[in-house]
Amino acid sequence: MAGAKSHGRRQPSLAQLRAFAAVAEHLHFRDAAAAIGMSQPALSGAVSALEEVLGVTLLERTTRKVLLSPAGERLAVRAKAVLEEVGALLEEADAVRAPFTGVLRLGVIPTVAPYLLPTVLRLVHDRYPHLDLQVHEEQTANLLDGLTTGRLDLLLLAVPLGVPGVVELPLFDEDFVLVTPLDHWLGGREGIPREALRELNLLLLDEGHCLRDQALDICREAGREDAPVTTTAAGLSTLVQLVAGGLGVTLLPHTALKVETSRSNRLLTAYFTDPAPTRRVAFAMRAGAARGAEYEELAEALRGALRPLPVRVLEADA
Repeated sequence: MAGAKSHGRRQPSLAQLRAFAAVAEHLHFRDAAAAIGMSQPALSGAVSALEEVLGVTLLERTTRKVLLSPAGERLAVRAKAVLEEVGALLEEADAVRAPFTGVLRLGVIPTVAPYLLPTVLRLVHDRYPHLDLQVHEEQTANLLDGLTTGRLDLLLLAVPLGVPGVVELPLFDEDFVLVTPLDHWLGGREGIPREALRELNLLLLDEGHCLRDQALDICREAGREDAPVTTTAAGLSTLVQLVAGGLGVTLLPHTALKVETSRSNRLLTAYFTDPAPTRRVAFAMRAGAARGAEYEELAEALRGALRPLPVRVLEADA
């Protein structure tokens, strides 16, 4: 193999290849030296050193002109290709070094994606036009697996996660709102106590959704020990339709309220007394991520863009 044959051999330097390529192009030492900003003696020495390294004669030198040898004609093509690839490598490194360029694979949980993605996408389009944002909607466990294995770069989900090696960048807190059928006794009320959850037929999402776990935690905090689950749904839209059909009540994060309750005129909302049950939403990234500073800047920009939404935006060190 070529690699095996070259093992242990001296390697030509980029300066030698650049000098030879210039001479091959101009066929004149003075013009070639001027073209690459090198003195004629240095240029001549670099080409001679390349000939020594390669073990072939590249140029036929006369007092009047420079000609490429047959070997020089063949190797000039290779030298040019090598230099072009090095140039492309440097350009790619410049592009990678530039912030907010290239691909960003963002994982989002289903109970956040429909309500926050419009704001995220608008922000990226307006402020980071060279960023190739690729969105993956998955449940929390799959997102964390994707983050730790490198399949995903950044997550947008409910926290706390408590996962070693994962850094959370808090964005906002939002209240939960109770959604009821039209004829429910709590429908339309404000300032309801959490204890009311002890007696309600609460409809929840399927296993695996973090919003389900949060709702169960809220019920336990309200003093309800039994699992309030008779019917479950795969998504919030279905859950709200079950409520409209009179099968029970449910908890929605405030950001989802407008979108989901607009689907039916057979729903009412009720608001908890302070402090209302809440959830916290954050970015999550790998500790020591190469683009960590970019993700922190993106988080700060998103906090500003989220202010019109019904959330309590958090400071960076929250």
